[in-house]
Amino acid sequence: MSSTTPPRSHSSQRTLSNLIFLSRWLQAPLYLGLILAQGVYVYHFFLELWHLVSGATSLDEKTIMLTVLGLIDVVMIANLLIMVIVGGYETFVSRLNLDGHPDQPEWLSHVNAGVLKVKLATALIGISSIHLLKTFIELGSKGVADNSVLWQVVVHMTFVLSALLLAWTDRISTKTASEARSAH
Repeated sequence: MSSTTPPRSHSSQRTLSNLIFLSRWLQAPLYLGLILAQGVYVYHFFLELWHLVSGATSLDEKTIMLTVLGLIDVVMIANLLIMVIVGGYETFVSRLNLDGHPDQPEWLSHVNAGVLKVKLATALIGISSIHLLKTFIELGSKGVADNSVLWQVVVHMTFVLSALLLAWTDRISTKTASEARSAH
């Protein structure tokens, strides 16, 4: 007499596999936390914008430039947060089902872990560039460079090198996967 129930080890393996697959939902609260963090950046942006507008007649050009660079920095960090929230959720948790939505980001249609890493690395380079520019502008008034400027340049170049290596690695893995598919 044959039994239709699967062997116990197969059932345990399926249960473990389902549990592991469901564990991806543990990341959802992290993305919600990043949404709250973005709210803090929006508040900070408008606070700095208000200071800029209210002091427009009394601020010197350098202060205006540094404030505007600070606003750009906040926007770039907000863009980074969106990439992590939307791209990470789509890649690691669940599909967003935005096909055909008029506001679907163009990059979301072909996002994967490799593409997301490269996008994040290039966003970090942009943020680092803004910080470096602010430092150079502030340095002009100080007249003397200290070790922190050197370290900022080193960190910035590390970001640039890392982004290049990530892009190169992603290109190699994409090319290898494409060649493997065409071989079959």
